[in-house]
Amino acid sequence: MKKILIILLILLFTSSIAFSAISPKEQIKKTVDNVISILKDPKYKGEKKSQQRRTALRNEIGKVFDFEEMAKRSLGIYWRERTPQEKQEFTELYKDLLERSYSGKIESYTDEEIIYTDERIENGKYAEVKTKIITKDKKEIPIDYKLYFNGKEWKVYDVVIEGVSLVSNYRSQFNKIIRNHSYQELVKRMKTKQAEELLREK
Repeated sequence: MKKILIILLILLFTSSIAFSAISPKEQIKKTVDNVISILKDPKYKGEKKSQQRRTALRNEIGKVFDFEEMAKRSLGIYWRERTPQEKQEFTELYKDLLERSYSGKIESYTDEEIIYTDERIENGKYAEVKTKIITKDKKEIPIDYKLYFNGKEWKVYDVVIEGVSLVSNYRSQFNKIIRNHSYQELVKRMKTKQAEELLREK
């Protein structure tokens, strides 16, 4: 009887945690709404405000994207070979690469319609939120977000744009460079790209 009560208490506790968090779809919608608010905010408008705008966008995106998990999945089998210091360095480089790429695409948004088409949750731990961007010429661009529940909230670990997984795409590129050259060469190229982008922003 005592064991049964303990099991029931554990189930109630874990259920209360899951239900206290907002749903994956609500999490994505909240982030997208906040991003759109930044893009529409007059204080971030114009070329002179591009740095402040991108910082605000990165801060918002960083609240829901798990960059370490994405970096780990993108590096694939080579992740476990890295030292803690290398993992930290790679995650920061990957985060910067992703934020610049994602922010650039987001900034091209001009009042397109966003539709949330579906939400699927597997085993209470993994989820997929399907969305569509309807352009002004009525073209549909599907964007799917893959998330996992970290015990407190839903975090994005991959984005699939028009059927192409962001993580899989980077993993293919990264693995090719490592196989043909080395991990050190990959890091070198990422640092070079980062430096080029910084110069372009000045």
